[in-house]
Amino acid sequence: MSKIGRGVLRVYLGAAPGVGKTYAMLDEGHRRQQRGADVVVAVVETHGRAKTIAQIGDLEIVPRRVIEHRGTRFEELDLDAVLARRPAVALVDELAHTNIPGSRHIKRWEDVNDLLAAGIDVVTTLNIQHLESLNDVVEKITGVAQRETVPDSVVRAADQIELVDMSPEALRRRMAHGNIYPAGRIDAALGNYFRPGNLGALRELALLWAADRVEDALVDYRSRQGITDVWETRERIVVALSGESGGDVLIRRASRVAAKSRSELIGVYVRSGDGLRGGGSETELARQQKLIAEVGGTYVEVIADNVGRALADVARSRGATQLVLGSSHRSRLTDLLLGSVIRDTTRRAGGIDIHIIATDDHQRGVSLPKRRRWRNPLSLRRQLLGWAIALIGLPLMTAVLVATASFALATDLLVCLLVVVVAGAVGGLSVGLGGAVFGSLLINYYRVPPTHTFTISERENLIALVVFVAVAGTVSTYVNVAAFRAAQARRARAEAEALARSVGTLALESNPIPALLNQLLTVFDCQSVELRSKHDDVWISEARAAVDGVDPVDAGPKPLEVTVIDVGERAQLILTGPRFGLDDRLTLRSHADQLAVALRDKALRGDAAKAAIAREADEVRTALLQAVSHDLRTPLAGIKASVTSLLSPDVDWPEDQRVEFLETVDAETDRLTRLVGNLLDMSRLQAGVIATQVGTVLVDDVVANALASMSCSTTAVEVSIPDEALLVLADAELLERAVANVLSNAIAWSPPDAPIVIDAVHHGDRIHLRVLDSGPGIAQSQRSDATRPFQQLGDRGSSVSGVGLGLAVATGFVTAMGGLLTLGDSPTQGLAVTFDLPSAVAIDDPRSHGCE
Repeated sequence: MSKIGRGVLRVYLGAAPGVGKTYAMLDEGHRRQQRGADVVVAVVETHGRAKTIAQIGDLEIVPRRVIEHRGTRFEELDLDAVLARRPAVALVDELAHTNIPGSRHIKRWEDVNDLLAAGIDVVTTLNIQHLESLNDVVEKITGVAQRETVPDSVVRAADQIELVDMSPEALRRRMAHGNIYPAGRIDAALGNYFRPGNLGALRELALLWAADRVEDALVDYRSRQGITDVWETRERIVVALSGESGGDVLIRRASRVAAKSRSELIGVYVRSGDGLRGGGSETELARQQKLIAEVGGTYVEVIADNVGRALADVARSRGATQLVLGSSHRSRLTDLLLGSVIRDTTRRAGGIDIHIIATDDHQRGVSLPKRRRWRNPLSLRRQLLGWAIALIGLPLMTAVLVATASFALATDLLVCLLVVVVAGAVGGLSVGLGGAVFGSLLINYYRVPPTHTFTISERENLIALVVFVAVAGTVSTYVNVAAFRAAQARRARAEAEALARSVGTLALESNPIPALLNQLLTVFDCQSVELRSKHDDVWISEARAAVDGVDPVDAGPKPLEVTVIDVGERAQLILTGPRFGLDDRLTLRSHADQLAVALRDKALRGDAAKAAIAREADEVRTALLQAVSHDLRTPLAGIKASVTSLLSPDVDWPEDQRVEFLETVDAETDRLTRLVGNLLDMSRLQAGVIATQVGTVLVDDVVANALASMSCSTTAVEVSIPDEALLVLADAELLERAVANVLSNAIAWSPPDAPIVIDAVHHGDRIHLRVLDSGPGIAQSQRSDATRPFQQLGDRGSSVSGVGLGLAVATGFVTAMGGLLTLGDSPTQGLAVTFDLPSAVAIDDPRSHGCE
């Protein structure tokens, strides 16, 4: 029978294998079949249990699909066959099962989704350890990692979930009687997974998860039915957090109450909805949030303007039965004017029990200075202008009214009210109220009978004057509030821009800490700002910014207040400047978070630099070992072979052969000497102990000596140096060895008989000595690596030998002498190596060398 709409999913949930989930599923199938439903067994895992097999009875079984995988035949749910059969109800065992490759879906719960989408009701089974959210918890309890998991959302979407429960003792008896595992596995199972402690913990997990699922359904039902009364199905305690000192007392008291009744604890903080202010200290609030987590509670933050209403709404929405509040330390007048949070919450809480916890002054700690919310936010210049309008305008207007004497009192009051409103709009609340009183006195004295006295004979006149003062005061109050809000908005905008600059600094600066401190110095008008971090219990200054002429915060008297803000767990931000209010501390907390990110980034960059140095050292060591194992052994092998042959008593070598052996020894010895010399030179360069003796050197002499020191043929080398004497400031010996190394590379890489050119030219006060070869050259992207030690670019498949030190040593020598070695393209299609050296002529008197 086909069905319309999505099928209904029923899940039998168990704490462990063997509690009877499959048996319950089959029993449900029989009940539905007896009621006339078309029921089939899509797949059932009996695991050889006789009672489970017998429970199948006369239920129709859809044949499984056989899949061959890696030479073994497996039976899986035949999804296509069940969809073609289209029963009303399909029994699908083990929802978390992973299908054999070759199936339509990877997971069996995906097969179940297809059945539900086709309008088929599904009854299935699942163990608590296969829920994705509890997988790691179960592994900690049992020590067994579950590979097969089901997303919680799949199970929570089930229409019906029934817990199949069994006590650990009963489950172990079932195991011992052979009703779960074969006899060969019973002892191992009882001693490992099926230990009483494991089963008890798994059972508690299953009960709690099912209770949460029932609670979700209950909340959904109450929401649909519009039920707002508290149903005490489960104890929940809400504690109100304020972010002020002493909140930890409330949390611990509420925690003890929750522990006695095994209740859920929820901490609620109500943040102001205007986005411009917040109650309490952010640092203290962070401590309270951490404490809530430590005692096993959850933290909730809501945004609202009415604290009492927000607390009551959260308590009702969470199904709370008790609400814990801290006693108010405000005066009765303040409660009367601004309202009492406790009274407001109690009035709105309905049937929720309210606990008022008293906190002593020493428990509350030192409170922050209270903000002066109603101080005049306008500038002094604007206030003075307002007073001028009131003190000059009101007497003038009164004089005009007295002179005309033709207007009624109501008209006189309206005219004076205009002057007062203008004065209040310019100068703020104090000006408006003062002007209203001053204006009422003038009108009373000069225009209200009996005149020239402050006596008021008629009640209507008294009412008119009182309304005049009230209206003027109200208008001035709203002007003051608008100005106050505008100032707050400007401050919020400035703080947002400061934070945006901080984020930009973090993104653009390699070391943003000094820039961030300078921003704090400017934004908060501080005298000094310092960031300290703790290393091995010792505080070390990371960076500091201060106004010129200000002593460090540790020295001398402190005329200003010193504020300390924690930056992470091992750093502090110390500010010397004005006293900061709650808004300032909130913004400082955000800047401190940016500094914490900068400190972490600095530490990571340091670790990365150390890792890079270590990696480079490893590369050098590896290359050195390769050089020692190959390039140094090669000449030694040639020397050894030649000497052994010469010393052999069994062969009487002819003279020409003996000369050849000796020439081999000589050549290989020279080669070995160069290799060892380059290795020693590189080690000295890396250690920074190269000693240079810079003087005036003739380029011709350097090139000639370099050619003479070459052990290989130099017939292909063409020297093209001008006849004029080119003098450079260099170390003659180091420059000669550098040129020899570059020439050796050029000869090795150039084809036989291909020209190699050495030239030199003047470039201003520099001289460029170039070696141009005809070899394959070096690609632009590889030239920066070519001057590093042990780099043999292009040596794969090449017959050129060496350890890759020639260019590296030459570069080090030239740099030590104050010169520069660069690589470029040669006109002969090879590599051009340029020695850029300072000219001795450019520094000495040009006339001493015959130059004009």
